[in-house]
Amino acid sequence: MTTFEICIDSVEGAVAAEEAGADRVELCSALFEGGLTPSIGTIETALRTVTRIRVHVIVRPRAGDFIYSPAEIDAMVRDVTAAVAAGAHGVVIGALTAAGDIDVPTTRRLIEAAGGASITFHRAFDMVRDPFAALEQLIELGVDRVLTSGQEVSVLEGAPLIAELVRRADRRIIVMPGGGITPRNIARIIEATNAEEYHFAALVKSNSPAVHRNPAPLMGGVLHRPEYERSGTSAALVGQVLAAAQM
Repeated sequence: MTTFEICIDSVEGAVAAEEAGADRVELCSALFEGGLTPSIGTIETALRTVTRIRVHVIVRPRAGDFIYSPAEIDAMVRDVTAAVAAGAHGVVIGALTAAGDIDVPTTRRLIEAAGGASITFHRAFDMVRDPFAALEQLIELGVDRVLTSGQEVSVLEGAPLIAELVRRADRRIIVMPGGGITPRNIARIIEATNAEEYHFAALVKSNSPAVHRNPAPLMGGVLHRPEYERSGTSAALVGQVLAAAQM
């Protein structure tokens, strides 16, 4: 069976993914930054709100590279423990060395903190210098799956590497393509990669309900979403990708 995971940043996103028939969500905050650790309140509310779908929580303390300080690692360990204690079915982690290898000691600490919950190594994998050596390290560590775009801007471009990773993994670890999957390309990606799990976002923009609007201040940096524009997971778009995958 093919498994579909939806990348979300809200409780409403979890509900939309469940209604559309997805199997799992990766719960994040700050998708504009590539996904950061969500609040414990969001985690608990999402788990209480959905009934069927599995909820995996990303633990990533900041945007930028995946080389973490001792203080950041301590915070990540506490976040993993908190997410699992709240009932998360799995956690999504990733840490690298400055040389572009898997940070094995940090990854091992995070796995131990998860206490048996499912472990996904996120797209930090796309920044490693040797993906085949990294794959073997993750297998040795006992990671359940690795999320990857095939070290390219999207899965479609990275499909040849993903297919080779799937072949080499030989079901010792799940290789899950993610990045740029749409209703138009999902069937081609399935055919090209032969993967069993797929990860995508299904975001649509909507207008803020704010009636009073002050256009002067900005709540972020130079790169920012328009202040009165929202982004949310679309059940309809999730359904379109799932339907296209069956064609």
